[in-house]
Amino acid sequence: MIKTTKMFCAVTSALFAVAVFSTPAAAQSQSAWEHANPNAKFKRCATPDPSAEQMSKMNDAVNKVRGLAKKPDSKPGNPGGGSDGGGGDGGGDTVRPGGSVTIDVYFHVINDSNGNGGNSQAQVLDQMDVLNEGFGGITGGVNTPFTFNLVETTFTNNDAWYNAGYGDGAERAMKAALRRGGPEDLNIYSFNVGGGLLGWATFPTNYASDPSYDGVVLLNESLPGGSSAPYNEGDTGTHEVGHWFGLYHTFQGGCNGAGDGVSDTPAERSAAYGCPVGRDTCRKGGEPDPIYNFMDYTDDSCMFKFTPGQVSRADALSVTYRK
Repeated sequence: MIKTTKMFCAVTSALFAVAVFSTPAAAQSQSAWEHANPNAKFKRCATPDPSAEQMSKMNDAVNKVRGLAKKPDSKPGNPGGGSDGGGGDGGGDTVRPGGSVTIDVYFHVINDSNGNGGNSQAQVLDQMDVLNEGFGGITGGVNTPFTFNLVETTFTNNDAWYNAGYGDGAERAMKAALRRGGPEDLNIYSFNVGGGLLGWATFPTNYASDPSYDGVVLLNESLPGGSSAPYNEGDTGTHEVGHWFGLYHTFQGGCNGAGDGVSDTPAERSAAYGCPVGRDTCRKGGEPDPIYNFMDYTDDSCMFKFTPGQVSRADALSVTYRK
């Protein structure tokens, strides 16, 4: 099942949640319900915001790359521009051409000890197509520099790993045994993620201090053709890989402050679910909430794009950390 177009759908009451973790377990439990949908059928999202140190490092890296690459005669409309955004400097910097950076991917499918429950190779290939379509702008957004090349798919039978949780011994043992490559290589792990969560990722600043933990985790049923509707078209993968490049949620920081560090994603008070067309939670006279953005929490069928500012940020952080 491969998506090349998006159909916008209405709000649904049966919702999973996406999680990106980069802080200790104690911090996770404190913020587990921070972006929760009170009408969700499943357990809410456990998404800690990036730490102040992480935000500072990534902001410094983005500003450094932009400063080196900025053109004095840059014109409006260049990648990174925009108005009424969620905060931050959109740029005017030179982003590498679309599809010019190949990210090698190692995809690790975990089955239970009897060899059941994991994804098929066909689902893995469909997930790769979804990533390349989303980051390639085929679904309607900006064509990013990134294209994804599947180098290897591994299949492992292990009950403990199949039922691993964020940051527990099983997850760390799994990643230590399976991870391949360096900071520039994307490792994706799919298994029976519990607690109603769809997945999590590491930010690029984490790699230096914890390289074996780097990568993206996906609920196996979130891959194309899975059972986690309305999150079963593969865009959990797109969302989490966005975090792996250093993108924040579009609702980061709410209506005030620096937001998600990108000026062309309108500020958003809280996560959006379903596909609430016209939603405007900050009501500042600007654009409506960015419900179609891959970094919100809307249904897979609703989200379809990255913005030029997000692409500029991801490219700058990739140049700095993913090399």
